[in-house]
Amino acid sequence: MSQIRVVIVDDDPLVRSALSHFVSRDPEITVIAEAESGLEGIEVVERERPDVVMMDVQMPEMNGIEATAVISERWPEIKILAVTTLDGSDTVLPMLSAGASGYLLKDSSAASILEGVREVYSGASSLSPRIASLLIKHVRDTEPVASDGTLEVLTDREQEVLQRLAQGMSNAEIARTLIVSEGTVKAHLGRIMSKWHVRDRVQILVTAAHAGLVEFR
Repeated sequence: MSQIRVVIVDDDPLVRSALSHFVSRDPEITVIAEAESGLEGIEVVERERPDVVMMDVQMPEMNGIEATAVISERWPEIKILAVTTLDGSDTVLPMLSAGASGYLLKDSSAASILEGVREVYSGASSLSPRIASLLIKHVRDTEPVASDGTLEVLTDREQEVLQRLAQGMSNAEIARTLIVSEGTVKAHLGRIMSKWHVRDRVQILVTAAHAGLVEFR
């Protein structure tokens, strides 16, 4: 596997150091640069063109939501993983809407953060369990449940994968609980995306919540 080149954007030097230490444990991940604001993050991304940006939300000069929107528009091939302490709907949903492929909380385990970097790099989405629950709750609270049967029906196994996705599990965690390979999980998710005409795991959750197929916990 090729090296995953990562840029860390966070205004706290201790957090940047900790995140760099976590992800650098993986020999296939390299932290190539750091930035302490959204504005500096954009400059670093323009210069370095990383594969993944680990982005804080609350920062001086330009926050992570604004920086994410700029990066996603200018360099859509670069994946953004939000890593923050903020878990309210006023930050989670705008961050995902701005183009973040994943949203993890800073109290996530080192293994979860590593998995998150790998997930977004591979084109998937990564959400903390609390964030997945918040996303589902927000959709259920703000949009009426669609029960018109327009969604293509999922197989029993696809339903099992969906329910675990709603719990905030990564592909690796879903694979372990279902005793299948990660490749099999990715194939199931790919079929769900194809059936529902959505682009990623976040959109699967939104669609399922809108249809009343998953519940928040």
